[in-house]
Amino acid sequence: MAGVSDKARFYLERAAPELREFEEKEIFSKDEIRSLVTKRSDYEHLILAPGTKPTDFLSYVSWERSLDRLRAKRSRRLNLNSRSSSSSISHASQARTFGIFERAVLKHPGCLPLWLAYLDFAAQARASKRWRRICTRALRLHPADAGLWALAGRRAAQAGDMERARAHFLRGCRFCTGEATLWVEYARCEMEWLARVEAKKKTTGGKKAGVDAMEAIRATEAVQEGDVIRFDEDDEDVSGEEGELMLPDPDAQGLGKKAKAKVFDEEATKKMEQSPALSGAIPMAIFDIAKKQPFFGPAAAETFFGAFAGFSKVSSQERIVQHVLGAMEELFPNHPCTCSCQIRQPLIGVDVLSAAFPKALRESLARLKSGMERTDNTKALAGKTVMWVDTVLETEGLDPAITTVLEHTKRSLEESTG
Repeated sequence: MAGVSDKARFYLERAAPELREFEEKEIFSKDEIRSLVTKRSDYEHLILAPGTKPTDFLSYVSWERSLDRLRAKRSRRLNLNSRSSSSSISHASQARTFGIFERAVLKHPGCLPLWLAYLDFAAQARASKRWRRICTRALRLHPADAGLWALAGRRAAQAGDMERARAHFLRGCRFCTGEATLWVEYARCEMEWLARVEAKKKTTGGKKAGVDAMEAIRATEAVQEGDVIRFDEDDEDVSGEEGELMLPDPDAQGLGKKAKAKVFDEEATKKMEQSPALSGAIPMAIFDIAKKQPFFGPAAAETFFGAFAGFSKVSSQERIVQHVLGAMEELFPNHPCTCSCQIRQPLIGVDVLSAAFPKALRESLARLKSGMERTDNTKALAGKTVMWVDTVLETEGLDPAITTVLEHTKRSLEESTG
């Protein structure tokens, strides 16, 4: 235990200058600082002792962050407006929290929740380069975790860098062939991109009512600097800071170190304007390749169907949904998942409160009767139908007549399978 005490004293002494500043600025009293030191010492001995758990590190981080919030609140109340002083204290607190996380993942590299918490803190701190390094290390240790790949891909997509997002999703799909999660997330990300492109095309411009596809793609793919994943920066092409290896950028292979691949250059954008990608070819291709994977089955296909059904503002939605449903009807014609998708199809893109909904509901109920007669599992189909009926019934302002019909349908299904 002597070694543990020495290490704990080392980390406590590193925080001493900050505590002296707290006392000088009267942010905390002497008694409070003494209490802080005691609490921090307890945490240091806890995480340095043998047999420590990941939750011990997370508790330590939570305490440090609550302390920093209290410090910031008191600083505002005391009108401590010195930017340099406040910034240095804030950075010291962030550095200490990063240090705790670093020690945590080194001691428990197999604990995925620790890595996710580490990434979440780096994102909140807007530490983009550190976030990329952390994510790269986490993916090396957990290459088959779909959530990590989806996190990396979504972060790039949200920053407007779809080329990088696609690279992350494609890498992840090579490893994650045991479940549909990442594949569906990739398809959903592509649908969101189509929705953004079409929204830009419909936006009223200054000189003309709308913009063409080329301008829409440019606006959608505009990379936001700062909080973005990039693997082709001058100092991080192959290695990050401190010489850490990073994931290679397949799109930058063959480029000089100073040459940076544009997200969309002029020629590529003109090709994209006439590309099938704008008509939903990429989401359908993702689904077609997913059909060849070990995880594919009726439930996975239904998940794809549900993901595509949520994008009513994409003009190619009907074509994409029909493509998925056609595959389901061919492969699993009488499965309850297929019958459920057939029943829901007329309602896709129809507002529950619109005048078109009663007609669509009539078609769905007719399909329900047919589906219940031919499905090989009536109980499962009834359960799936009751779920979406409940969702519609929760809508505020629903027409009383529609409510009556749906409630009767729900009772009938429950009685027939009860």
